Amino acid sequence: MPPRSLLCVLVVLALSGCNVAQKVTQVQSTASRQEGEDITLDCSYETSYVVYYLFWYKQLLSGEMVFLIHQISSTAEERSGRYSVVFQQSLKSISLVISASQPEDSGKYFCALSELTQCLK
Repeated sequence: MPPRSLLCVLVVLALSGCNVAQKVTQVQSTASRQEGEDITLDCSYETSYVVYYLFWYKQLLSGEMVFLIHQISSTAEERSGRYSVVFQQSLKSISLVISASQPEDSGKYFCALSELTQCLK
């Protein structure tokens, strides 16, 4: 089961001694559209890992980071409720798609990258 917050991921990585010095770049992090429209947020990354995990989080007004969905580099594109990803491994790109947006979808979104099998050795 995936971690429910970015803090959880960072704690697991810190305790395991994992090096997470990979690069993640987002063009935009804020989502706002008219209700009912789909929202797409893009993220590109650089990694030398063979198997890796990509995560999408939303930051609440309180500052809390809430886990939305994850993608494993070795699996088909993931979907969870209204959240899905468009994963293009060859382009090192992952997009979060929020279907039929609702007012509560407005906010800041973040993608993250880790290689947990490396961390657990």
